[in-house]
Amino acid sequence: MRIRLLDADIGLWRYLGLWSGVVLLFAIQGYLHDSLQGHTWSAFDYLRWSMIQWYTWAALAPLVFRLAERYPVSPPTFANLRMQALLACATTAIALVAGALVSHLFEPGTFGQQVDQFVGQHAAIGLLTYAALLALHAAMRHYREKTRREVEASRLAGELAQSRLQVLRTQLQPHFLFNTLHAIVTLLQEDTASAEDMLLRLSELLRAFLEEQEGQEIALQRELELLDLYLGIQRMRFKDRLGTRVYIDPDTLDCAVPALILQPIVENAIRHGIGKHVGEDCIEIDSRRDGESLCLEVRNANSVLDGMAKEIGRRGIGLANTRLRLRELYGEAAEIRLDSLWPKGVACRIRLPLRRVELPDVEDVA
Repeated sequence: MRIRLLDADIGLWRYLGLWSGVVLLFAIQGYLHDSLQGHTWSAFDYLRWSMIQWYTWAALAPLVFRLAERYPVSPPTFANLRMQALLACATTAIALVAGALVSHLFEPGTFGQQVDQFVGQHAAIGLLTYAALLALHAAMRHYREKTRREVEASRLAGELAQSRLQVLRTQLQPHFLFNTLHAIVTLLQEDTASAEDMLLRLSELLRAFLEEQEGQEIALQRELELLDLYLGIQRMRFKDRLGTRVYIDPDTLDCAVPALILQPIVENAIRHGIGKHVGEDCIEIDSRRDGESLCLEVRNANSVLDGMAKEIGRRGIGLANTRLRLRELYGEAAEIRLDSLWPKGVACRIRLPLRRVELPDVEDVA
């Protein structure tokens, strides 16, 4: 058998054990009070009297909780206060009569005498007991509501973070798509065959985007495969002017990275490097492990940090979104920064928490 008090489901023996502590406390108090008066009864008498009084309230406590739930007294209006006052008097009367009835079985005297004794000695304590149970119910209800609000807030915060991440990803993909289509339109006037090849690569890349749409993180190996599709498009656009070098620590291939984290960084490097300056450029990408962190770096040798940082800060989408995505996914555990290279060039460095993901088998990919 179990006793239910609001949301608390307490076993019968544990419930009686809690009230037994109250019984023992008031039995000791009664003995000490009488000892100061110079006359005491046996210890069993004090224990019996206390048991009759407080086990009666133990039986009534679930009723008090149900009444408190039915007629809550809530600030600031304190509605149902008058109703609770009447219920307190009625419940205390029941406790006094029930206690007198049980006491009549063990004590000398009539039932009326027991009622008079219980009213004289326990009426005020009964009202205070009802008020204490009412306060306990209010505290438990407040804790329940606080816990529910915290759980709800945590759930909403998680949903909001996922929604914000999804919005950031949908911002990145049209941004890349519009830039690439513009490059294809430009190339159509010069080399139709290359433009058609770029369209095929673009369709393959968009298909890959759709396949990766569900998750926020993918393996670095898969991220590099997507990046190679993008770089193939850009190499066709800039021909011999654009070179790429990739230095990847094999131990980092199964590390988790945000999906499409490298593409906007590389796009910025191309746009602010070879896209704005004459001559050749080389995009270098490397990954390495540093303790419990994964370090990614994208470098180009044909841009200047001052002008690049100003333009990115004013209207850049890729880098700003990347920074927001890292904040949403990892909080303070991830960072991204731009550094100048000597004698010329810019490096974008990303640090992520090191986490492993399972790489697909070759048979699965096939």
